[in-house]
Amino acid sequence: MSAESRDLRQSRRAHAMQASPIRRLVPLADEAKKRGTAVYHLNIGQPDIATPAEIMEAVRGFKDEVLAYGPSQGILPLRQEIRNYFHNLGHELTVDDILVTTAGSEAIIFALMAIGDPGDEVLVPEPFYTNYNGFATMADMKVVPVPTHAAEGFACPTREEFLKRITSKTRAIMYCSPNNPTGAVFARKDVEMLGALCAEKGLWLLADEVYREFAYDGAVAHSCLELRDHKDRVIMMDSVSKRFSACGARVGCLVSRNRELMHTMLKFGQARLCPPTIEQVGAAAGYRHIESFIKSMIPEYQKRRDIVCEELAKIPGAVFKKPAGAFYIMPQLPIDDANRFAAWMLTDFQHEKATTMVAPGDGFYATAGKGKHEVRIAYVLKEADLRKAIQILAKGIEAYNAAHKK
Repeated sequence: MSAESRDLRQSRRAHAMQASPIRRLVPLADEAKKRGTAVYHLNIGQPDIATPAEIMEAVRGFKDEVLAYGPSQGILPLRQEIRNYFHNLGHELTVDDILVTTAGSEAIIFALMAIGDPGDEVLVPEPFYTNYNGFATMADMKVVPVPTHAAEGFACPTREEFLKRITSKTRAIMYCSPNNPTGAVFARKDVEMLGALCAEKGLWLLADEVYREFAYDGAVAHSCLELRDHKDRVIMMDSVSKRFSACGARVGCLVSRNRELMHTMLKFGQARLCPPTIEQVGAAAGYRHIESFIKSMIPEYQKRRDIVCEELAKIPGAVFKKPAGAFYIMPQLPIDDANRFAAWMLTDFQHEKATTMVAPGDGFYATAGKGKHEVRIAYVLKEADLRKAIQILAKGIEAYNAAHKK
């Protein structure tokens, strides 16, 4: 058979990769905007709070004449600032415990690739950040969901729920607290339980702590770095995107006190050469000046959460609990199908020349059939826009149900 006649095919990995439920409706939103309809984006965790001036000034002040390759592990000034940041939180690290990554996404991919082989499994409380599925697919691993429940505020699953899903293929437990998409914050006892279980079963513990500061009403986000007795199996993954309102910077990090593991991570880092240099300069300034802006940022998000909950409570049939952290809420809405509803809001509905875009809930589940009546709402807009967006959502639900009566 000649090369010309041979059928081209894509990999199994390519076919298994899911489209993002957060972004897959973007073409419909773009068409709505072309028709003159304003779209309130509650589908994506893109804050509208200005990136702190100290970060932007550091980026503008970059003076090197050549934008050269940087160190694969990240520039030293940033690693030092990250170390100082964690020191102020009570966690003693060295700069060698820190690897700067191209956003939190690369941190998760590196962690999965370092601890798993093709076909291996990682247990994840469900619902979960949708890209965990994609990252696992890229690493030829499988996400095994461990259910949480809306009626319980999506609290951490019990030890028994994890135990019944551990098999010879299980390599890790991965969790996110404060949680995307639910806003749940795991208690210290939950983090300790997960650490002890991983130690008992010979597993890694992977913790996504991107929303560490975003805890409300006195809640505390306990870090996996508190588990000093299990430090050799703990991998923490982080990002500047949310706490610095700098999603486009694409700077994150991996933290582990396991030196052998960090040596492996560095080899992955060397393969992709280096993270972006100018953004690291900005991130270093962000960590250096974090106390000047984070204390005002968190109350602003708590206020936004309260606005969303206030407006959702006015929707007959909406079911939710007030989230304790992050900037997401996962309500169950009185609709027949969240995917169809989210698309319809962009194609068929507008109120006063505006509509609202949400992320359908099923994309945050690995279990088929779950999330059909749920949506993820990111409360990342300023007060007036946020209130109007949820009010438009309420009117859309009413109109949708009237248009789809059986």
